[in-house]
Amino acid sequence: MSWQSPLRLWLLLGVLALVVAYLVMQRRRSRYAVRFTNLRLLDRVAPERPAWRRHVPAGLFLAMLALLVVGFARPSAEVRVPRERATVMVAVDVSTSMLATDVEPDRLAAAKQAARRFVEGLPDEFNVGLVAFAGSAAVLVPPGTDRDALDEGIGRLAEGITGVQGTAIGEAINTSLGAVKSLDSEAAKAPPPARIILLSDGANTSGMDPMEAAAEAVTAEVPVHSISFGTPSGFVDRGGRPIQVPVDGQTLRAVAEETGGMFHEASTTDELRAVYDDIGSSVGYRTERQDVSARFIGLGLVFAMGAAAGSMRWFSRLP
Repeated sequence: MSWQSPLRLWLLLGVLALVVAYLVMQRRRSRYAVRFTNLRLLDRVAPERPAWRRHVPAGLFLAMLALLVVGFARPSAEVRVPRERATVMVAVDVSTSMLATDVEPDRLAAAKQAARRFVEGLPDEFNVGLVAFAGSAAVLVPPGTDRDALDEGIGRLAEGITGVQGTAIGEAINTSLGAVKSLDSEAAKAPPPARIILLSDGANTSGMDPMEAAAEAVTAEVPVHSISFGTPSGFVDRGGRPIQVPVDGQTLRAVAEETGGMFHEASTTDELRAVYDDIGSSVGYRTERQDVSARFIGLGLVFAMGAAAGSMRWFSRLP
C-alpha cells in the first residue's frame, strides 16, 4: 500500500494526543474518587456507571478519527480488475484416447467436469468459447457471455464429435485464434485480450504443425495455457483388446513455452481442478493501482455510529 498524500498522516499525532489526554483524565478521575473518603456517601450520590463499557464510545470515536486520517492521506493499493472484452477459449481433446479410464470415470468425463467448474469461476463479463478437437478442430460454442450455451456445449463433448480421428493440437490453436478474431466487429482491428486453455493427453498426430500455430498465437499476443491430462498407464478397450494410450505432454509444454503461457500436468480429477483454479486466477485480469481511501472512511463511519449508539444506550447522550 502507498499514499498519495503521505504528509497528511502526521495528523495521526493529533489522534495520539487525544488518546494520551483521555488516559490522563481517567487517571485523575480515579485519584479524585480515592480522596473522597466517605465511600458510602459516594455510592449514594454518584450515579452508577458501567465499568468497561464507559470506555467503548471514546475508543470507537478515537478509532474513527484514526481511520478518517488514514483515508484523508489517500491510500492506494494494487487491485486485480477484469480486462475489458477479455476472451477465453477452452479447447478440449475428444480423441479416442480420452476414453481411457486411468482417471475416473474416464479422461473426457473428468475434463468436462473440470471445465464446467473452471467456467463457473470466471467473471460473468468474460467471453468464453469452446473448441473440440481430435483429428480436426471445430468451434462448438463461439466466445460470448451466454453460460447456458457454454454448459450445453461442454455437455456435447464426445469422442468422434469432430468426425476425424487423431490429435490435431495445431488445428485446435488455429481454430481458437480464429474464434477470438471473430468476437465482434472490432476484433479484427482491435483484438480483445485473450487466452487459450488447451487440454489434451497426447502428441500431435495430424493437421497443422503445433509450433506453426504457436507462432501465430505469439503474433496475436494470445498465450496458450496447456494441460497434459492422464497417466502413463492409460489404455482404452477396443473389441476386448486393451490399447495403451500413455499421456504425452512434450508438445503441449513446447507450445506453452513458445507462447508465454503455462504448462501443467494433471493425473487425477482433483489435480485437474487445481490446475484450472490456478489458471483462472490469472486469466483475463490486469493489476492497476486504485485509491482505496473509501475503505478506511467507510469503516470510520461505522465506528462513529457505534460510538454514538453506545453513548446513547449507556449514558443517554451523544459522545
